[in-house]
Amino acid sequence: MEKLDLNNPLLDFSGLPRFAELRPAHVAPAIEQLLSESRAVIEAICSDAVPATWPAFVLPLEDSTERLARAWGQVEHLHAVLDSPELRAAYNETLPKVTQFWTELGQNERLFKKYRALRSSVEFGALSPARKRMVENALRDFRLGGAELPAGQKPRYAEIQDEQASLSAKFSENVLDATNAFAYVTEDPGQLAGIPADAVQAAREAAEKDGKAGWKLTLQMPSYLPVMQYADDRAMRETLYRASATRASEFGKPEWDNTQLIARILKLRREEAKMLGYASFAEVSLVPKMAKSPEEVLDFLHDLAKRARPFAERDLAELRVFAKDELSLSTLEAWDMAYASEKLRAARYAFSDQELKQYFPETQVVTGMFKLVQTLYGITIAESSAPVWHETVRFFDIRSRGGEVIGQFYVDLYARDTKRSGAWMDGAITRRRSDTGIQTPVAYLNCNFSAPVGGKPALFTHDDVITLFHEFGHGLHHLLTEIEDLGVSGINGVEWDAVELPSQFMENFCWEWEVLEHMTSHVDSGEPLPRALFDKMLAAKNFQSGLGMMRQIEFSLFDMLLHFDFDPESGRSAQDVLDAVRKDVAVLMPPAYNRFPNNFSHIFAGGYAAGYYSYKWAEVLSADAFSAFEEMRGGHSVLDEATGARFREEVLAVGGSRPAAESFRAFRGRDPQVDALLRHNGMISA
Repeated sequence: MEKLDLNNPLLDFSGLPRFAELRPAHVAPAIEQLLSESRAVIEAICSDAVPATWPAFVLPLEDSTERLARAWGQVEHLHAVLDSPELRAAYNETLPKVTQFWTELGQNERLFKKYRALRSSVEFGALSPARKRMVENALRDFRLGGAELPAGQKPRYAEIQDEQASLSAKFSENVLDATNAFAYVTEDPGQLAGIPADAVQAAREAAEKDGKAGWKLTLQMPSYLPVMQYADDRAMRETLYRASATRASEFGKPEWDNTQLIARILKLRREEAKMLGYASFAEVSLVPKMAKSPEEVLDFLHDLAKRARPFAERDLAELRVFAKDELSLSTLEAWDMAYASEKLRAARYAFSDQELKQYFPETQVVTGMFKLVQTLYGITIAESSAPVWHETVRFFDIRSRGGEVIGQFYVDLYARDTKRSGAWMDGAITRRRSDTGIQTPVAYLNCNFSAPVGGKPALFTHDDVITLFHEFGHGLHHLLTEIEDLGVSGINGVEWDAVELPSQFMENFCWEWEVLEHMTSHVDSGEPLPRALFDKMLAAKNFQSGLGMMRQIEFSLFDMLLHFDFDPESGRSAQDVLDAVRKDVAVLMPPAYNRFPNNFSHIFAGGYAAGYYSYKWAEVLSADAFSAFEEMRGGHSVLDEATGARFREEVLAVGGSRPAAESFRAFRGRDPQVDALLRHNGMISA
């Protein structure tokens, strides 16, 4: 084995990533070396002289490919959170080589043969359940990776994978560039009427940073959302809405237009599915998921739509009447929705998001969130130190009751123009047993919240708090695993439509008084959230829940139909599919220029293709799982440690070592039921 160059931080696997030293110039040499090493290992273990046993070929394969995945994972992470022209060039130069390697691995007939021999051997019966599942998953993935294709078709299959990876990376870059390119600068303070003071201050600081007078508003969420929600200037709201809704489309720079990329990605996915013997890419996507067929998913979504539609229609009718009577808006346009909704909520429930936000300073929220999981899962969390990629990133240790470090995680909370939008969790290091003992899992938690302004701590909206809890739920799934085999440790091997269970489960605690009373403190007075304000918040919990659910169903149906019965060669476009879905389920049609598909990164650059329904599917699981805690409320507390211990043991700890349905049944004692989801959304009575 080639000796690793430890002067290159990407080749040092002795501990945490060395972000402070990592430069774009390190990328190509490190990845080239790791690719070479992995290919040599694969060649060696594929020899007929190597027996088809776990220690002889599975472990060496795991060791070498994990090093590659860890190094490339650091590059992917920096590309997402600290992009630069130099890093982007290094990433895009190396991406095809990495993609080619994984494609070759998935098509390796000799390795496939080794796994089949292991599966049919006496040794297989003696393997642990986790290892048996890894072998079964490997056989499935070889079939999906084209291992059974005729030799003449494999080069074309590899080309498809390579092109898809490059197109997805370009899609994401176009969205980032188009987002960053727009700025609305005004020197008229009157245009800022209604916008909260902290957002105005941030706009002022953004203009100053550019050496400009006045205020700079952008399409970054911490700037965009306050404008859409609070700005009295309707024309300005429309300007920002149009800019956001047309990002990476034909209405902007041609080089950032994702329209043709979408068409090409869909053609390649369809070709891939046909090569593998499936009727559609949706069928390919569902093979490793809980849902058995596209028809089952579509039935699930249409059933939810039928249940939610009356509530959505009621929400919209109420909003239209309010907008006309109270805001003098005779027509309710897309750029009025957030503004009118916030005004209606404030009028109906006598509080605003902005008022609530003052009680959620970052320090208090993060501490309160940690207190919750420490209570539920018998762990302690404390700030620690590690090399980081940005000065605002923090790092934490998770310790067991005995004081042992069992997990670590980075927290990168604030938006910046080098960071892709949204919020996500990624694994940096996954728990496994090696020759040197248990490898401590490490996670990245990434959000795009408003940074601190005016010398005060960052203030979070309640939606921000929910987002943070969601991502931390993913993080805990990765960090609290007790599985020691890489392929099914943490979120590895978990069905994609169940992977949102722990994250959405965590969101429920954001509505519990005994949680919020310990994680709120007014930024000026230090007073905790008043119970009366919490009660108003709770009363407003399902405000426009019908509209919200229909919006998610709209995106999910669009995604599934796009990958199921849409023919990219038919002359119709992805936008045509979305327009048809909207005619079917939307209660409010957006403007004709809206180009949502062009920045729908989840399905074109984020792994959710024919899988966006997972959010709703897993929400059924998470709502039902949380109802186990709600059932304890009558006794003493929703923060029941015994129930928390069972959730940790039966869901978080087992990772992907068994089917998610089994884990759910082990925790809940039965199959999931949709009632809890509908109750949580106010669609059936408690």
